[in-house]
This record gives sequence, C-alpha cells and structure tokens, in this order.
Amino acid sequence: MNFSFPVEIIIYAHKEENTKIYYPQVHGLSNITIQQKMNEQIIDEVNKLIDTQYAEQNANHFAEMLGTFEIKTNERNILSLTLSNYAIRDFAAHGLTLMKSLTFNTETGMSYDLKDLFKPNSNYIEALSNIVNKQIDERKISLLEPFTKIRPDQDFYIADKALVLYFQQYEIAPYYVGLPMFPISVFKLTNIMREDGPLAVMATNS
Repeated sequence: MNFSFPVEIIIYAHKEENTKIYYPQVHGLSNITIQQKMNEQIIDEVNKLIDTQYAEQNANHFAEMLGTFEIKTNERNILSLTLSNYAIRDFAAHGLTLMKSLTFNTETGMSYDLKDLFKPNSNYIEALSNIVNKQIDERKISLLEPFTKIRPDQDFYIADKALVLYFQQYEIAPYYVGLPMFPISVFKLTNIMREDGPLAVMATNS
C-alpha cells in the first residue's frame, strides 16, 4: 500500500473581545479543489460550534470563548482532528465545552461518518456499544442514566491505531466527568471494519 507523507497544517486565529478561536487549515495538497473542500468543512464546523454555544447556553454574550484544536492522526492519507470550544457566561459558576471532530481521506477529500468505517450490515452500533458499556463498568464512570447504545452518528476520531468514541458534556455523564472518551483498538474491529476504510489503513503494520 502506498502511503503519503503527512499533510501540512497551518494555524489560523480569529480574535475579538473575550473571544479567541484557533483553527487548522490544510496546506500543500496537490489537488487544490480537495484542499479547499476540506478547509471549508473545517471552518463550517468551527462556526457550528460557536453557534451551538450561544444556543445551548441561551446567551448573546460570553465572558470568555476559546476555540482550540488537536491533530489526532496525520499519516497514511488519513487526517483526523478535533475542534473544541469552551465558553462561559458572565458570573456563571462554570462554562461549557463542546467538541466535534473530522476525519478525512486526504487523497479524495472524503469526510467519514462513523458508519463509513464499517462494512454494510455489520451491526457496528451493537458491537461498539458493547465495548463502551464494558469500559463504563471497568472504569466506573458515573452516568446520568443507564447506558444503552451509541448513536449511529456517534462522535469519533482516529488516533494512531485506535478508534476513539466520545460523548458531549451531559450527554451520558455529569458535568464533572467532562467529555467521556472510549478508545478502542482497531485490531478489535477487524471483523467489521471496511477493508478500504481508514481503520483498515491504520491497522496495517507496514
């Protein structure tokens, strides 16, 4: 399998009163159309996080808003990143952190949803839910109510040889738990992963 070198990432910043938003942009791809498509999707997700903060907190002003990002995978034509946004209202006891992620094929520009990682009719929801439920028990994670199953479009990112599922604050756990994250080795998913998908790429040892 032919792997390319990691793509170049440039950091951009938007700053105004009480607000600092740092976000990544892809640079140096040979296909400018694909590069532009990826960058537009990143910016769109950054803006959605900002809009969601105002909606979730029913606010028109924040004492502070900080947007950051992390590159989780940048190899083998796979780019996986997280975008975070923290905002706190004036005089609030604590703020709210939101996180979304994007995983791209840098050759095609394809952005993957969770279902795209698995074979059709693989029942990936049940398989992943069982793993998450086991980790909840093993790690004794406090929940707001008993866990049943993940969403079909559950938030995720890829970090090296792991698929990491995560939940937003308050989605399944109290505030103090933060954003619960569940790393799953790609080698536990070989029976259900798409052979032409990013998990299979990361599972390759060459």
